[in-house]
Amino acid sequence: MFSARDIHSLTDFQRNAKDHVQRLTDTKRPEILTVNGKAQLVVQDAQAYEEMVELLYSLKQISKSVKDSEDGRTKPLDDAFSDIKQRLLSKYPNAKI
Repeated sequence: MFSARDIHSLTDFQRNAKDHVQRLTDTKRPEILTVNGKAQLVVQDAQAYEEMVELLYSLKQISKSVKDSEDGRTKPLDDAFSDIKQRLLSKYPNAKI
């Protein structure tokens, strides 16, 4: 995921912040910042970060759904639609469903 061009020292980032921000914005790739040669921080464009968080949330929801299915906490589609229809008819008795 990361390449050598994504690794920079914190000092370089501080001295050339404007250039780094422009690169982060243009490429949407995160940068690893090092202190004394060791990875210390990751900086990322806000839009890319938001997309990553949304993707992680979606993956967690999919994982939860798979676990629910494996554990038998699901119902057949026809049963689910039948339940929804019954709830709608109890709330809207004159509805044509």
